Amino acid sequence: MAVMHIDFPSRVLSKTVAASVIIPPSVYQDSRVPAPVLYLLHGFSDNHTAWLYNTSIVRYASEAELAVVMPSADNSFYTDMAFGGRYWTFLTDELPAVAERLLPIASSPSKRFVAGHSMGGFGALKWGLNHPGQFAAVASLSGVTDMVYHVQHDAQMADDKRRQFELIFGDADIASTPNDILGLLDTLQHAGGQMPRLYQTCGTEDFLYEHNRRFHQKCAGLSIPVDGDFRPGGHTWDFWDEAIQRVLHWLPIEANNSRKA
Repeated sequence: MAVMHIDFPSRVLSKTVAASVIIPPSVYQDSRVPAPVLYLLHGFSDNHTAWLYNTSIVRYASEAELAVVMPSADNSFYTDMAFGGRYWTFLTDELPAVAERLLPIASSPSKRFVAGHSMGGFGALKWGLNHPGQFAAVASLSGVTDMVYHVQHDAQMADDKRRQFELIFGDADIASTPNDILGLLDTLQHAGGQMPRLYQTCGTEDFLYEHNRRFHQKCAGLSIPVDGDFRPGGHTWDFWDEAIQRVLHWLPIEANNSRKA
């Protein structure tokens, strides 16, 4: 396999941005057939190296013949911040275009996936539910699935988090906006369009467990299919290392010899 760290100038963010990339062995040896790709998003206080240093994602992706793109997005919650960078625009518009120009990865929605943990789980669901036609599957690992509640209540518990949320959201009400994941479910259910496959997992001892139960229950109430996997565990890398293996087995990755861009 090939593991790369790339730095590229972002027009959207007006700075150099870093990303880590995994390219599976068969594609590294013959790039004429692009690999299916997973955009894997980091959590709060992490960066593009978090998944590399805390899990065995390189080995797992290599075995799955899957490319993985892991961008750095600071503590932005993958938003166009009220007082900061336009990380939502960077993630959804600029990053895929740059990655597809530079890397031997597929551009077809049927071969594109997004996942993440904690803040990144929120980012993955936000991306997949706001742009459901861009991905075949979306996975959240211990994600922040009720951002309205998180901003209103959890951010008040610590001064540092409150300051970060003020930079991200300002004083705006995020209900019924692209950041309102639960609200997006209502919109998608009424629209009746095609949905990506959804997967969520969370440990029963995780402080975000009730968030995730609310998301799962709302999906059930709206008859939106979601594969839920709740089991013992906390908000830890031990849990996510095991969980990402389940995610890769769940993803609809086609056989290596049938990949098409």
